[in-house]
Amino acid sequence: MHLDHDPEAPPGETISFDDFLRVDVRVGTVIAAEVHDGARKPSLKLRIDFGLGIGERRSVGQVAALYTPEDLVGRQVAAVVNFPPRQIGKALSEALTLGFADEEGRVVLFSPDKPVPNGSRLF
Repeated sequence: MHLDHDPEAPPGETISFDDFLRVDVRVGTVIAAEVHDGARKPSLKLRIDFGLGIGERRSVGQVAALYTPEDLVGRQVAAVVNFPPRQIGKALSEALTLGFADEEGRVVLFSPDKPVPNGSRLF
């Protein structure tokens, strides 16, 4: 499957509501962040607290073009928490942090506009 970041692209394939519910998108607070040395694209390694039910997860995101580690610590972000872990360079990513591409293709993180409890699920 190819993900198209073009804002003028048509919508993806139609899925059922049950398919949507299988994707577990949760909110967590970034508790640590550092530059991911050796990544092909500017990336940061994040540790995110998703609350008691999920705990802490590591994530690698191509977000270093717009964010520094200091920008992200304490910030809430949205991530998919039920994908299998994925090796990204020398780092293991246990959650897919979500974002949108700006006009220059840089990742802008997706997060709630008001604080919510860590572990809150998207619906």
